[in-house]
Parts: sequence; C-alpha cells; structure tokens
Amino acid sequence: MHLPKKGLRVLGIAESFSGRSQSTLAGIVMRKDLVIDGTVFARVTVGGMDATDAVLSMVRSLKRRDIGAVMLSGCVIAFFNIIDTEKVCAETGLPVICVTYENSKGLEGDIRHHFPDEDERLAAYLRLGERTSFELPGGTIYLRSWGIGTEDAGRLVSAFTSEGKVPEPVRVARICARAAHACFTRNDGVLP
Repeated sequence: MHLPKKGLRVLGIAESFSGRSQSTLAGIVMRKDLVIDGTVFARVTVGGMDATDAVLSMVRSLKRRDIGAVMLSGCVIAFFNIIDTEKVCAETGLPVICVTYENSKGLEGDIRHHFPDEDERLAAYLRLGERTSFELPGGTIYLRSWGIGTEDAGRLVSAFTSEGKVPEPVRVARICARAAHACFTRNDGVLP
C-alpha cells in the first residue's frame, strides 16, 4: 500500500444499531482526498454471529480492485456480533483496521454475562487481541490491525481524518447507516 498516493481508497464500515432485531451496516469507499466513490449496505442480526459474513459480502459485492484497506468502526457490533477481522483480511486480501474511541478494560466480562454458554463468541472476541493507542490531533484512538503494521495503520487512519478523531470513511458510513436504518425500520426491513 502506497500511503502518499492521493487516490488511495479505503472501505469504511460503520453500523446503526437501535436495539431492534437487525442492525444496519453502511460501507463507504473513500479516496484519500476524501472523495466518496462507492457505497454498500448490509444487515446483521442483533446478538447474532453473522457480522463477518456481512462484511465479506459487502466487500465482494463492490467488485472493486482499487480498495486498499477496510476500516471498521469497531469489530464488536450489534450487541456482541463479533467481526472475525483475521478472516476478512485473509479472504479479501485487504488489510483490516479496526478503530475505537474509548479506553476500556475490554468486553470479556460482558460477553460472559450476556452469553454464558457461548464459548465460540468469547473465543472470537479474545482472538481480536489487544488494542494499541494512537494519538491523532483530535485525541486518542485505539487500533487493532491485520495485514498492516500498527504504525502504518495509524498513519493511514491519520491520513483519512480531517478533524477530530473519527476517520472520514467511518464517520460518513455511520451517517449513512443511520439514515438507511431509519428507512429499514419505517418500511419493515425494505428500502423504499
């Protein structure tokens, strides 16, 4: 991946989750100059284990060879629906960067509490590994990365952050996910 390249593109993915049975994911393909040139949507089950398949489906449905990385706004979404980021990296051949914004002790206790008999879910969470803090002008973010070193992941996130600490691809994806989720909710799961 050539970080200085102006046309470098990432697929930013974020969700909108409102406690219902389904959560909406939006993906935004964005160039490093912050031009948007693609969108994709998916739905996942709240409390399910289908987030990995949804992300893979999103990447594949775009049918693009110019995406340089996948940037996730969190890898534990929709009430502990865990994205297997290593699998996404392996199956797409793309580096995967997961960005979060709060320091925490982790979710192991919460997963054990809400899903006491689901060893697979806990194992999926533990495979994600530890987060690394990274300083942006707008504040501290926490990164996990696969297929790209932590420093390069931090530089890539920084290159796509115009202000604050939320990278533009996932910020715009979150806005789109909220709008799409509202449409799905009003129309019984179907976009008008």
